[in-house]
Amino acid sequence: MTTARRHWNGVLMSTLEAAADPDAPLRSVTLPAEWDVDAASALAQLVPGDDPIDLPALASRWISALAPDEASARSLVWLLLTRQAAPVEAVWHCAFDRPAGFVVNLASFVSPGEGFAARTFVAALKLICAVLRQAALNMADQRNGDLPLPDLFAPSPSAGTDTPPMQAITAGDILLTNMDACLAGVGLDYDSEDGRAAACAITALATLTAHAGRGPESLPLPPVRTVLPGLGETLRAVWNEAAVETLAPVAPIETGFSTPNPIDGLLGVESCGLAPVFSMLRPDGRLANSTRQRLDIRGFTVETALAAALAGETVLPQPGPKAHLAMYRALTGFADRMPARPETLPTPVRLRLERGMRRILPARHGGFTQKTTIGGHRLFMRTGEYEDGTLGELTLTPTRESPMVRGLMESFGDAVSIGLQYGAPLEAYVENFAYSCFGPAGTVEGDPVASYATSMLDYAFRALSDTYLDRRLPDGPHQDSASEPDPLLPLDLPEGDDTQPTRPRRNLRLVC
Repeated sequence: MTTARRHWNGVLMSTLEAAADPDAPLRSVTLPAEWDVDAASALAQLVPGDDPIDLPALASRWISALAPDEASARSLVWLLLTRQAAPVEAVWHCAFDRPAGFVVNLASFVSPGEGFAARTFVAALKLICAVLRQAALNMADQRNGDLPLPDLFAPSPSAGTDTPPMQAITAGDILLTNMDACLAGVGLDYDSEDGRAAACAITALATLTAHAGRGPESLPLPPVRTVLPGLGETLRAVWNEAAVETLAPVAPIETGFSTPNPIDGLLGVESCGLAPVFSMLRPDGRLANSTRQRLDIRGFTVETALAAALAGETVLPQPGPKAHLAMYRALTGFADRMPARPETLPTPVRLRLERGMRRILPARHGGFTQKTTIGGHRLFMRTGEYEDGTLGELTLTPTRESPMVRGLMESFGDAVSIGLQYGAPLEAYVENFAYSCFGPAGTVEGDPVASYATSMLDYAFRALSDTYLDRRLPDGPHQDSASEPDPLLPLDLPEGDDTQPTRPRRNLRLVC
């Protein structure tokens, strides 16, 4: 650890007070002076507890475990200092029972006025691949968290060696992140053909570099368009190098996109994985770096952009869910693993209520009361309406039923009322409870909306559908109650021979 930590000599450090969440106590976090409080909060999430955190000491643990030599250790420190790459959370805790991985910040490889540094990007990925494969080889005895099933019947290693074949071990993952901010740095919009073409070229470059040494069959086809200057030449060079046949295939490394985690905060990521930057502002209210870059490319200052926005001009078009889905479809095939498919369907208006928000009926409200008889059983139904005429309350009261049945029906009405006031659609209730079959059922008297009901709930929700949804539902099929005896009544004894003596019925006794 001492050897790895000395690479931090000469780095200007500062100590900030930060916490993993607003309710947690503040902790002292020592990190590079150029980093912000968001990075300090990410470190507080990585390291549980209340003790002070020192980034050089924390990083030296995994650097000493991963780096095979001094040059690799120095390069890993540099990747972390420049916020270009950092290992996944498990590596920070030196948990090597599963494949390790690195999160790569694409936006950090963009230099102002120079564009995307493709060669630097490839050099960083080659270092990460070498470190991951060497760590997988050195720590194979700790890998009890996965089993290489496809290689169960692979040839055993040479006699006299205890080292498993490299091709039987998954070395780790390379997870790309901050794609939209990277495109903003090179002057491309997320929701554009050129933006998607550049994203495909960068992702293909990462996958080609990770698959180098595994044979040409594992290489993805490069995209047709590269858009970014110099990226096409680098892609062809990496392809020619990766397509060379190898006698001993190296351990596979898979590419993908990151999901929300503390490492993104540590690297200063604006948009996780391949998602767009949905907001032009940072959490503290200032303009995001990607917003400033896009304004500069369009020739706007902050003042002129504000004036144009006040005049009704669209200064920066913000990408939405459809742009996210288009980027997802474009990148499919250029990475080994894709995240969950983004959802583009708009959220229904009723479901946009904040969690826990209930729309209470006013003290004086409209509605109606309906007295009905269903199969000779009387039912009172009362409704309560909001100012706009929508249903917000339902009361069902059977007057001549047992206390248990009456209590259950009234409680059911209260449950429906609570659901309606929290935004549940009436259509779902009608679909689920209309035509429900149970007694009492029969002819409906007192309401022309139905002449026959298969249950009290069948009548009630068909009546609500007619009143509040303007949709009258037809009667359900009649049930012949005489064909089947009521199981709650004593069954008639089968008819027997008059010549046979009948057994007298015993009287029931109540035992207390």
